[in-house]
Amino acid sequence: MQILPAIDIKNGRAVRLYQGDFNQETVVNESPLTQAEIFAQSGVDYIHVVDLDGALDGQATNAQLIAEIKAKTGLKIEVGGGIRSIAQIEAYLQAGIDRVIIGSMAVKSPDFVSESLQRFGSDKIVVGIDAKAGMVATEGWLEVSDVDYLILAKKMEDLGVRLFVYTDVDRDGTLAGPNFEHYQHLIDKLDEAKVIASGGVHAMSDLVTLEKIGVHGVIVGKAYYSGAITLSQLAEF
Repeated sequence: MQILPAIDIKNGRAVRLYQGDFNQETVVNESPLTQAEIFAQSGVDYIHVVDLDGALDGQATNAQLIAEIKAKTGLKIEVGGGIRSIAQIEAYLQAGIDRVIIGSMAVKSPDFVSESLQRFGSDKIVVGIDAKAGMVATEGWLEVSDVDYLILAKKMEDLGVRLFVYTDVDRDGTLAGPNFEHYQHLIDKLDEAKVIASGGVHAMSDLVTLEKIGVHGVIVGKAYYSGAITLSQLAEF
């Protein structure tokens, strides 16, 4: 199971949010690059980066900073936040980014997902599903649709998506534990696609449970930044 420490970028700094609320922000490192270097030095090989400004702006606001992180650390990176065009995806991939996460556009334009898969392949394109009470949230989690997360996931898998990042927004940044039931339902629903779990991880025992459920990877954010889980523990796992 893949472990991906998270770096969320807002106003040029690495931050953590509580339940996706942009008004409940904690700065965890003034420099996202420095934070990425800490991860690289610890033996981490893959990180999850979210452009929070981009999620609000609807564009790749921090693309240059993210490209710098890639160039200077050599880490494998998956990026989400504000992906709205083929040109943005292409620019990220040309900068060496390993995977690009399509979020809101998966709800709004399935054709955009299809075109992205055809152009870049299912190993480069990830669909991020963020949900509140099981209903898909979009636009930086500021809007909640009437689309059920399981229905969207199955629809995307039928288009050719082979990797999802699923976040229960209500758990994100809370250290309340993941929504194990949702991950089990998601894995039961999908035929071939794999799932990366995100949101709520608060202890190493969560990673053990998620591995038993069968997720492909886990994103660890606040649990690391709060000291509940150490980098050495993640490396050992």
